[in-house]
Amino acid sequence: MEDKSVNNWYALFVITGEEEKVKERILYRFRDELRVLVPKRRLRERKQGKWIHCIKTLFPGYILINGNLDVDGYYRLKGIPGLIRLLRGGHEPLKIPRYEMEIINKLICNDETIGFSNVFVQNGRVVVVDGPLVSQEGIIVSVDHRKGRAKVQLNFLGEPRLVDLGISVLQPA
Repeated sequence: MEDKSVNNWYALFVITGEEEKVKERILYRFRDELRVLVPKRRLRERKQGKWIHCIKTLFPGYILINGNLDVDGYYRLKGIPGLIRLLRGGHEPLKIPRYEMEIINKLICNDETIGFSNVFVQNGRVVVVDGPLVSQEGIIVSVDHRKGRAKVQLNFLGEPRLVDLGISVLQPA
């Protein structure tokens, strides 16, 4: 049974590109004991001269799990194909700090996919009108109008990482 009050988040290092397969294997092995998350982002890309929307993993090679992880759970995880290792801090599994997970949870809302945000750029200042980046202007490093992307600085496992998130740049009326 999943306990919603548990707020321990852990990171698993998996084979890049196999995140969804490993997620399904974890869900099969643990049933409702753990919440498994593979954060993704929706982006615009240009393929063969046409703009298309695609979904890419936010942190390639990582899966996030939420729940109580004991010794038995650790060894059950260890036997899952595609899983390289559970990130550890000393002798215990490394917990993702709460403030890092709060930002990630705000961005993904109820789904695993971070959608597009609508933004204005006024006098070199970015103003987010709606979308996942609302009230997160402080983490936006730069905006690429042509590609429709914002470089965003997220802390993940104590390290700052720059990730691209999809945006729609609105023109003032």
